[in-house]
Amino acid sequence: MPFANFKVPEKTLTPKQKQEIVTRTTELYVELYGERARNTTMVLVEEVADGGWGISGDVLTLAMLGGAAPAEDGDA
Repeated sequence: MPFANFKVPEKTLTPKQKQEIVTRTTELYVELYGERARNTTMVLVEEVADGGWGISGDVLTLAMLGGAAPAEDGDA
């Protein structure tokens, strides 16, 4: 079963953007492995809590990245 795990900073992607990641990743696996991969491809988009990740030895926060993703209709 093809599997992809994306770890992203919390509140930086809208539900629509997460759907796009899942759809495009699935399509990539189908392109590579053929149509048989579609029904078994698993894509996990994990949100990492603010301050729970870093680059180059520095902890990063949402404020440092420029804030959260814009709200979409229906978002709470």
